[in-house]
Parts: sequence; C-alpha cells; structure tokens
Amino acid sequence: MDTFEIILALAERFGLIVGVVFLFMTIAPVQRMQVVGVQSRWRTILITLLFGSFGILGTYTGNSVFQSVANLRAMVVITGGLFGGPVVGIGAGLVAGIHRISTDFYGFSAWPCGIATALEGLVAGLLSFWLRDKAMNWRIAASLAIVGESVHMLLILILSRPFDQAVELVKLIAPPMLIVNSVGAALFVEFINIFSRDRERRESLHAQIILDIANMAVSYLRLGLSTQSAAATAEIIHRRVGVAAVAITDTRNVLAHVGEGKDHHLAGHEIRTSATRDVLRTGKAVFIRGTEAIGCNHQACPMTAAIVVPLNKNDEIIGTLKFYGSDKRPLNSTLFEVAKGLGNLFSTQLELEDIQIAEQMLAHAEIRRLQAQINPHFLFNSLNTITSFCRTNSERARELLMDLSLYMRRNLDLSRGFIPLSEELEQVRSYLAIEKARFGERISAHMDVEEECETWPIPPLIIQPLVENSIRHGVLARKQGGEVRVSAVCSEDILEITVADNGVGMDENRLARVLTEEIVDSRHGGIGLRNCLSRLEHIYGPHYVPRVESALGVGTTLVLRIPKRG
Repeated sequence: MDTFEIILALAERFGLIVGVVFLFMTIAPVQRMQVVGVQSRWRTILITLLFGSFGILGTYTGNSVFQSVANLRAMVVITGGLFGGPVVGIGAGLVAGIHRISTDFYGFSAWPCGIATALEGLVAGLLSFWLRDKAMNWRIAASLAIVGESVHMLLILILSRPFDQAVELVKLIAPPMLIVNSVGAALFVEFINIFSRDRERRESLHAQIILDIANMAVSYLRLGLSTQSAAATAEIIHRRVGVAAVAITDTRNVLAHVGEGKDHHLAGHEIRTSATRDVLRTGKAVFIRGTEAIGCNHQACPMTAAIVVPLNKNDEIIGTLKFYGSDKRPLNSTLFEVAKGLGNLFSTQLELEDIQIAEQMLAHAEIRRLQAQINPHFLFNSLNTITSFCRTNSERARELLMDLSLYMRRNLDLSRGFIPLSEELEQVRSYLAIEKARFGERISAHMDVEEECETWPIPPLIIQPLVENSIRHGVLARKQGGEVRVSAVCSEDILEITVADNGVGMDENRLARVLTEEIVDSRHGGIGLRNCLSRLEHIYGPHYVPRVESALGVGTTLVLRIPKRG
C-alpha cells in the first residue's frame, strides 16, 4: 500500500471507531461518566478500561505494513489522558501498549510501538492534571498527537531491527499516522465535548424547569398537602412538563390527577396502583415501564410508564408525586431527574407548614422571635440566584439547591433538642454559600474550628442567626462589603465560639439598645443577636451570657461560652 491508500484506510477505520464510541456514549451509565472533573475510583477504572479497549481496537483497525501496523492507538490514549487524567492516561496507554507488544503477528516494531503508546497516554494525563478543565481542547489534542507520533517514529528507528526495514517503515507510515492521529485526536476530543455540553444543557434545563414549577407552586404547598393544593400543583406540573398525566397522593388516597386516565384515577378515591403503594412503603423513587408493573387494575388504563417519588415531611413519608407516560407521551430518564428534584423541593416546602404549629407549641417567647426571622424573601431571592446559575453553571446550581434545601430543613426544626456543633456549622455553610452566590466578593467568610469541638452538643440555631446578623447589618452595610470569621476552641468543660465581622459596627448607645429587649421588630438589626443571648442565658444561666464587643467603623465580635452536657 502507498501513503495515500494508508491515509484513506485509516480514515475509514477512524469512522468505525467513532461509530462505536457514539453507541457507547448513548448508554446512560457512560453518559454519567462524561462529567469532566468528577472523580471516583470506579469511574476512573471504568474510563481506563473503556479507553484501553478503544486503544486495542485502534490496533486492529490498522494496516499491516512491513510486518508492522499503521494504527489509531495514539488518538485514543491521548484523548483518554486529557479526559480522565494521569491514571486513565497511563492505564489506557499500558492496556493498549501491552496488547500491541503481545501481538506476535505485527513483527519487529512491537516494543517501540507499545512504549510510545504508554508514553502518549502518560503525557496526556499529566497535561490534563496541570491544565484541569482546559485540557479538553482540540488544539492540545492535535499537538500531542503530532509530538507523540513523532517520538513513536523515532523509537522505531532506535529500537527496531533490521534498521533498513525500520527506515522504510517510517517513511511509509509516518505521514498517514501523523495526519490521521492528530486530526482524529482533535475530532475525538470535540466529539466528547459535544456530548458533555449537551448533558450540561439538559441538566440546566432540568434545574430551570424545577425552579419554575417551584416558584409557581410554592404559594399552594405552603398551605399543606390537601386536595386543593395538590390539584393546583398537579395542574402546574402537567402544563409545564407535558407528561401524559400528573398525580399527587397522600398515604391512602389520590389527592389530584390531571391528564390521561382521570376517568378512573379519581381524586378522593383510594390509590389504585401497586407501584405507588410500594413507594409509600419503601420511600424510594422508582421509574416503572410497562402496564403490568404499574399495577393499575383498570382494563382501559392508557399508562405505559410511571415515575413515582415520595414526599417527605419530618423524615416521614406523607405522599407521592407521580408522572405517567403513555404511547404518545413516553417518559425518559430526564423526566425522572425532574420528578426527583421536584419531590425534594416540595418536601422542603411542605415542612414550612410546621412553622405555625411549632410556633404554637414553643413556650419560650425568644424562640418564637427567632423563628419569625425565617424570611420568605430569602427563599425567593435564593431561587432567583440559582436560576441565573442554571444558564451558566449547572453544577453550581445543583450545589446551591442542595445548600438551600439543607438550610430550610434545619431552619424549620427548632425542636430537636441539642445537636452537635458540626450540624450547626453545616447550616452556617449552607447559608453562606447562598449569600456568597448572591453578593459575590462583597462577602468573605472563614471558619476555624478545632476538630475535637465538632461533636460538642449545642442548642440549634445559635450560630447561624449571628452570622446572618453580621452579614445583613454589618458587612453588607459597607459598600465594599467585608469579612465574617467563625472560630471554635474547646477545653475539657467549655466550648468557646467566636463570631466576628469587620462591618460598620455599633456605637455604645446602639449596642446598649441591641442588648436590651426593646428591639422586637425584625426590621431593626439585633433581633437574632438578642434571641441568641436570651436563649443561652435561659438554658445555661447568667454565667454564660455571651460577650459582645463592637466599635463604629471597626466591626462586631461575639464570644459564646457553652458548657458540656449530655
């Protein structure tokens, strides 16, 4: 074969490899591995084996020349190294390289070819480790392939014998391998990037749909799970998502059913499907395909698939949210993720119903004031902030959704008794993550907590209101913003927590007013501070009243001393 024929043959085989890769990337588990920057042991092993297998395929798609082979291994292992890092790069390179060395039917250049393949994977992986998310670039991939295959040819000349045959081999295969592997590596990288961008776009769309529905349904669900609130919520979801039907149940009856099948899935009647009863029993979301698996006993039921997710309140299952699919409107994994996201948000929103009940049951007036600080505007501002991230950074939007959910759940549960310091710090971190996403560099926060202090029992909602007070009335009152520091040290008997900021501070008169019980309106600064002072004094006695220091233009420092108790 001449050089031009080898180029055409390699290009044809490149199309074959791309076709195989395309089929692999349409498989759901492989799609989940496409998130660049996410690492786990099993993901690394699977990606290494995957690219190693493609590298072996690159050998078999080559052409025998001078008892050697023109091949496409380089483009595969280079792409694997750039995508998965050093472990994947060297792993895929070794798999493909060792296979090349062990193939006796491709003669005298086996060792230099195998060594070159391993080196190409290693260098690509190290470059990925150095460049991080910038490594998946077609220019970098093409350049690596050119350099790597040049070294490959050099190794053939140095290590292969007889030398005259090595020279003739390099003359023949060097141009096609340099051209096809460099172009192939560039296209391979862009191919993976297209799949990754498509996945990010779909996940961003998921988050946008969830937030839109949550914004529209929040006014209904804050009244609790009833026939009226369920009907309004199901109508909103059905209109926005476009599935065959949407249903919401409690633990026994169908509260609402909108869409196909409403002639026999009747609101106010007992749950018909066995799948729903299984979810109520296990608490696990399910994606069911097939009429028999759904378990509806109506002969003319049009449902061919169902997604059922539990709704929780205070760690108890109180109902389900269901999407139904039909032949005309099938369900897919995307809708499964949307349903699970809505189920989590709805569960959090339903817990807001407990605010009024808890307020009636809490005998302590200061606790009631602290509870009144849970501002609905914070929820809506946070949702708007997360919505903006959905268009630019879907991963960040998911993280903020988790922070918001944790923050709201912890804020609602004021009757847990004593909790470990670590749980309160998680609440603080969730709050800070949301506020920093809203205000950017205007807020700086640092935590310095000794590890042995994290299990120390403290009352809930002691630190977070102080941090919130520092940000709202201290740091954000400055045009340029400022810094909040939280530190904790402990001895054998005492935990000492310090919350300090470099905000606007207070003069002596203002501080005196804040430390009295005169300020009870949450529109004025100090209600969170006053509640925390009163609660600690009530629980531990006058010897443990927090110390407050503040100076106008300097900032405010609070020191809490908490004794150890079971």
